[in-house]
Amino acid sequence: MAKICKKFTVTGRVQGVGFRYHTAHEGLKLSLTGYARNQADGSVEVMACGEPAAIEKLEVWLAQGPRMARVDSLSGIEEAWRHFNGFSMH
Repeated sequence: MAKICKKFTVTGRVQGVGFRYHTAHEGLKLSLTGYARNQADGSVEVMACGEPAAIEKLEVWLAQGPRMARVDSLSGIEEAWRHFNGFSMH
C-alpha cells in the first residue's frame, strides 16, 4: 500500500497542554513519521506520513487530543509523500 502524508491544523486549547508531546507519542505508536509544531495563531500543525489507515487512526485521536486539551476544530489535507526521521516536536 502506498504511503501518504497528511497535514492537519488543530485549533482550541492545544498549546501549553502537552499536545505536541502526546501527538508525537501517538504518531510513533502508529509507526508514523512527521512533526507537531505550535503556530503563532495558537493552533498546532501536525504533519503525519505513513500508511493511510494509521493516519486515519491519528486523525481520530487528534479530534480528541490529550486529556488537558480542548479541540475546537480539526482540518487536514493530503500532501505529497515526504520522508521524515521519526516524529518530532517543533
